[in-house]
This record gives sequence, C-alpha cells and structure tokens, in this order.
Amino acid sequence: MSVVAAQSAGSPPIPQAPGAMPLLGHALALYRDPFAFLLSLRDHADDRGLVRIRLGWMPVYVVTTHERLHEVLVREGRKFEKGRFFQRLKGLAGEGLSTADGELHRRNRRLIQPMFSKERIAGYSEIMSRNARALSDSWQPGQQVDIYEAAASYAIDSIAMSLFGSEIGRPAVETIRTELPVLLDMLLKRAASPKMLDRLPVRYNRIFDRASQHLSGVIDEVITTARATGHMDDHDDLLAQLLREEDLDDVQVRDEVATLLFAGAETTASTLAWAWHYLAQHPVFGEQVVAQVREVVGDDRPVTIADVPRLTVLRRVLDEVIRLHGVTLLMRRNTDPVTLGDTTLPPGTEVAFSLYAIHRDPRLFGPDAHRFNPDRWLDPEVDSRKFTPFGGGNRKCIGDQFALAEATIAAAEILRVWQLTPAEGHTPQQVISAVARPDRIPMTVHRR
Repeated sequence: MSVVAAQSAGSPPIPQAPGAMPLLGHALALYRDPFAFLLSLRDHADDRGLVRIRLGWMPVYVVTTHERLHEVLVREGRKFEKGRFFQRLKGLAGEGLSTADGELHRRNRRLIQPMFSKERIAGYSEIMSRNARALSDSWQPGQQVDIYEAAASYAIDSIAMSLFGSEIGRPAVETIRTELPVLLDMLLKRAASPKMLDRLPVRYNRIFDRASQHLSGVIDEVITTARATGHMDDHDDLLAQLLREEDLDDVQVRDEVATLLFAGAETTASTLAWAWHYLAQHPVFGEQVVAQVREVVGDDRPVTIADVPRLTVLRRVLDEVIRLHGVTLLMRRNTDPVTLGDTTLPPGTEVAFSLYAIHRDPRLFGPDAHRFNPDRWLDPEVDSRKFTPFGGGNRKCIGDQFALAEATIAAAEILRVWQLTPAEGHTPQQVISAVARPDRIPMTVHRR
C-alpha cells in the first residue's frame, strides 16, 4: 500500500514538489543547489506544511513548518527511528549515539549524558580557553587568515583534546585534522544520494572511503593503546569515561568517539567563522560584543565558563548565526502510525526536515528572516521557543552546551585582541554539509 493511499480518510494527498527526474527523483536538484531547493519546498507545501519529494525511487515527506517539526521531534518523537539517512552514515559512526535506535540509543544516551554535565563542561572549558588563546597568539598583525580553517582547527583540537586529553591522542588529533574535513564535506551528499551510487569506482567514493578507513583505524589504535596502558585508571577525559563503562566494548567506544567528533567539530567551526564574518560586516554589533567582553572579562585574563552566560550580546550573535546557517537536512522513519496535522502516515515512512529552511521562515522571524540581525532576539514578538538549533525531544543533541561554551570562549578571546577585516576578492559562499558552512573566509587580522 502506498503512503498516500494509507493516509487518513478524507485528507487530501500530500503534493509532490516539481522537478523530479526519472530514476534520480529530486536528488539532482538537491545536489545542484541544495539551499535554494530546501527553501523552495515551503512554497510547494500545502496548508498542513507537508510536501513530498523523491530521492531516487524513495518517497520522502518533508515538514516545512515549526508546528509539524514539533510533532516529529517531540509530540510523536518516540514513534520515530533514525531511518535511511542515518543508516547511510553507519559506515562512519557505527552504532554511535547519532545513528543508534531503540533501546541501544536510550542506553547509550544514559551512559553519555553525564559526560556533558555542567561540571564536566567546566573542565573541558579550560581546554577550550587554552586553545583559543593559542590560536590568538599564533597570529601576527597584518597576517591574512582563512577564518573558517582557523575555526575548524580550533574546534577539532578542542573536541579531540577533550576526548583524549593526553599524549596517546596526539597522533589521532593530527589525523582528525586531515581526514575529518574531507568526510564532512561529503557527508550530506553521500547520505542523501541513492545507495547504488556508492558502488561506482569514482574519485568521490575513493576519497570518502579512504578517509573513513584511515580515521576509524587511528581511533581503534588509540583505544587499543588506552586499554593497554590503563588510561581509564589515570585520566578523566571523555575516552577514559567511555572505557570505564562495562556495557561498552571497543567497537562501541569507537562508534561513540567518531560520533562525538562528527557532531562536535563542524557546527562550532561554522558558527565561529560566520560570526567573525558578520561582525566584520556589521561593526556596530562587533563593537558591542568587544565592549561587553572587556567589561565582563577584562583585557587579559582567560575567558572562563563562568563568563559565558554573562556575554549576552555575543550569545545573540551566535544564535543569529546558527539560525541562518544551521543544520541543513535530517530524516526520520516512523515505526508506528503517525499523525502530522490531519494526515496519518503508516510505519516505514521517511520524513525529512530542514532546520536551515524552517529557521528562515518569515512567519517565525519576520520579513527580514534572511538578514543577520542579532537584535531580533530582543523583540518580544520573536518566539524563541520556535528556535530549535539542536533538535528536540528524546533526540536533542546532548552536546549543545559544550558547543555553545566552545564557540563563546573562542569568539570572545579572538575579538578582544583582534580586529578582523574581510580580504578583497572573495565573498564567502555556503557549502552543503551537516550545517551550512562557509567555503572559506579570508580575513586580515589587526591588533586592537
């Protein structure tokens, strides 16, 4: 029975977006101009906020409003599993928290959640602060820096050092710096493309498979060394905490390490880079951020976790960046009948959503929803409850506070010392990945 035929009696069929091609469906449109395609789906959706697309032969039902998104993530959240999209990523993250379903997901979340408590994040924040100051100290006045590359290096170092925290992880950090950006660049396209394309011996697949195998192999070596040297007895980093869990074998530990790397690196790097870019384009907001950093932190002492909630202007900037350049596409598959609006979908239906598109909805964030304006968060008419950058329900990202602390500390440390000026000749472009990251952002640094 088709999904359309199985909907609630009397409810109209869900419309299909135009432009589907034989065999490929909408995959080519998604590949060619993913941001325009995802934004266009709102225009083709019906009054229920639903529209149908095809990835290859597979029908996918896209929710385009916050009301429908809330039903998928929260109200009906326990009736969904990760589905096809995340199954395509299991070659990288195995049965880690991002891909696991059912009882395995609930068990792993219970095990890992305490590792991101306020007390733990306070400890990790010392690593973040040291790395941010080291990045700042590495620059010379007048130097041109690719801000996205610098932010990515900082983010990878911070999550890797929080994971490994000792000399056994140093070789892994170098490999992660090299291979993780390669994998992240291809991740979404790989997950959304028809599976039959994986077997083609093209350069794209060779590079992806090589990077995946190399990264997995290095993580395995780190875990083996940690076991052999009693790392879990002498350290308290994330790896040691995972190794101490009797319910996790080495394969499961590797899966969770890989998951934390993928989830923790790109979001922070993208957020930081876009924030520095926008503040250079909007110096009034930049001056407000710097003034508050100096008021709260001073001119020289390290930014600490205690400063983070007091840097309210910077938080509005980061929220605005995440709103504009957030998670591009996610999918779920229901395990039980699910009603979205007045439409019931049978088990096995693939449902997709784009936080990137929903957070640019003028009905939620006003007619200037595509424009950078941190002051919109001061407007009482803007309902911040409809801003869900880290998801919601039982699948809400457990590392949200880690990521916010990481971005806040680095942004404050850099902006207090350096004035960033856009380099001529390049306008940053969005690149499709887990989030809408920039291609590159060359800037010249000048000491304040």
